[in-house]
Amino acid sequence: MAEKNLLARDIMTRDVITVCPEDDVEKAARLLLEHHVSGLPVVDDAGKLVGIVSEADLVLQEKGVRGPLYTVFMGGVLYLENPRRFDEEFRRAIARKIGDLMSKKVHTVAPDDPMTKVAAIMADKGVNRVPVVDREQRLVGIVSRQDIIRASYGN
Repeated sequence: MAEKNLLARDIMTRDVITVCPEDDVEKAARLLLEHHVSGLPVVDDAGKLVGIVSEADLVLQEKGVRGPLYTVFMGGVLYLENPRRFDEEFRRAIARKIGDLMSKKVHTVAPDDPMTKVAAIMADKGVNRVPVVDREQRLVGIVSRQDIIRASYGN
């Protein structure tokens, strides 16, 4: 096992491959394949993190969209689940730009957060990577599961 006091800045990748919301989805797919990564942070022109796009987002596009469950009662439609889920899935399924496909809810850490916090986020939230941002939410690095394993078990 590695040193217990490692911080995000000690294990993060600093040269992060990113995309912009205006980029085409095909660009993200190409970058994921070329660089053998499973996700890309999405940043605006100022370098601020605005989302993340992953292999899972691209697979979602291929899965197709299932309409919301509903029933007809006394001539009216009653939805059995939130129709907003369908709206969101449909929007992402037909996305051509990263901004329409990306996940906007991103779990982040600061450079001085301990590695244990990064690992807890990955385990608790089921994410493969955690972007590292400064106080202005500018991307400064990213920690992947591989980075955690490397720091914990070897070099």
